[in-house]
Amino acid sequence: MTSDDLLTVTVSFHPDQRALRAQLETLPAECIKVVVDNGSNESEQAFLRQLPASIPNLVLVENATNAGLAAALNQGVRRGLAVRNGLRWCLLLDQDSEPENGAVELLLEGIRELESDGGQVGCVGPSLVDVQTGLSHGFHQATRFCWRRAYPAPGSRARIHCTTLNGSGTLMPLTLFNELGGLDERLFIDHIDTDWSFRVLAARGTLWGLPQAVFRHRMGERSLRYWFLGWRVMPYRSPLRHRFLFRNTIWLLRRRYVPMVWKFWAVAKLGLTMAAYLAFSQERRQQIAGMFSGLRAGLK
Repeated sequence: MTSDDLLTVTVSFHPDQRALRAQLETLPAECIKVVVDNGSNESEQAFLRQLPASIPNLVLVENATNAGLAAALNQGVRRGLAVRNGLRWCLLLDQDSEPENGAVELLLEGIRELESDGGQVGCVGPSLVDVQTGLSHGFHQATRFCWRRAYPAPGSRARIHCTTLNGSGTLMPLTLFNELGGLDERLFIDHIDTDWSFRVLAARGTLWGLPQAVFRHRMGERSLRYWFLGWRVMPYRSPLRHRFLFRNTIWLLRRRYVPMVWKFWAVAKLGLTMAAYLAFSQERRQQIAGMFSGLRAGLK
């Protein structure tokens, strides 16, 4: 099974050079790989500029400033489509996600099987395993009143019906990406994948998790391991990231296609996040200031 109809888009911003190179070297050699850099420094740009010499079919796009994650992903898709005709699939990637060997091929196999079943194909995503803790992030599922995570057995070949997918590792038909007009660039960084997932569902698409495809992934600047009915992992975010997170959550609360169950749990999660950082963060003043700044921006 070839991957010459696959486009991958990775956004870099002050990247971990080892992790980024490992990701790109794991991707299928024949696919088009677009890296969009969002204004990294000169030494990082020098590293990025030498990658096309050693990574097959790699295209580098350099932005002078940080255009935001959503805008850079949209930019990467447009550039990839200009490079090669006949592309059918698009894989979105964070710079710090490392697919295990064969994981991308398993995603392609899974989405092609879904297409052959005759259903309306939405997106598929891998099992994300936190690099620092070794814990799985699970798959998000919702009922009418409950928001939860499913944790299938490692290596399971079951398809997990999902309500949202994490952005990194999301594989989709390019026809769907174009039909929905790409990602919402106003969100800049946080909840881009959440908004995208709900737009796919509103368009009567489907979201599936494929546990047998595993990506090692860094969620946030570092991860915190905690126990609540089992060991779980929570990303640690800077005050600026919390500003985007709180602002964008308020924005999504106003959107009609976002389900009520997500809105309820999102508000509860904001409260828990604020309480946790107020109680345990060493920079609690800056963190709370960032959160309230985001709330004010979202309410305007």
